[in-house]
Amino acid sequence: MTVDGFGTTLRRRPLGTHWLVHADGTRSRLPVERWHGPAEAAIASVVARCAGPTLDLGCGPGRLTQALTRAGLTTVGVDVSARAVALTRARGAVAVQADLFDPLPAEGRWRHLVLLDGNIGIGGDPGALLRRCRALLRPGGSVLVELDPPGTGAWQGQVHVVSGRHQGPSFRWASLDTRAVHDVAATAGLAVREVYPAGPRWFAELVTG
Repeated sequence: MTVDGFGTTLRRRPLGTHWLVHADGTRSRLPVERWHGPAEAAIASVVARCAGPTLDLGCGPGRLTQALTRAGLTTVGVDVSARAVALTRARGAVAVQADLFDPLPAEGRWRHLVLLDGNIGIGGDPGALLRRCRALLRPGGSVLVELDPPGTGAWQGQVHVVSGRHQGPSFRWASLDTRAVHDVAATAGLAVREVYPAGPRWFAELVTG
């Protein structure tokens, strides 16, 4: 997960307890230590479904970008945070600093895109995000996306990140579960090929029509 609001936290704050806080006060803990650590077991299921050039959107500190690269895949991480890009490059992977809605390398030629760690929420509109992904993919390409567990539905709204006494700026965010993804993907010209669990987490593979 990396957006402007969290990117500021990533640049300025040490590792510790970070919370994603909704406008109504609801909060969920952000697994920052996991993002900065080595690739966990669930990452293997994502890497196994990639068989060509892959774009890691919202790559954060780059554990997935590194894992894809080590698997022999041409991989580029994308993140708005300069700090995240530097950390990804320090792992020996390629990364660029950019907003994923801005022009990106090799548009329309990527075989796979990956949205992990809540990154389906980037921009606060999963439909718009998946349409952007569709434009980045080549025919027959796929999007691998992490989703909320079934039964949580879809949500869009304002959030901010809290770390200790520091509160970051408000930004738009969204979430999507394994049931709601079907309709949202269809509006973007994508079909759900597979929904699968990896431990307590859920993922889906979306493919171009």
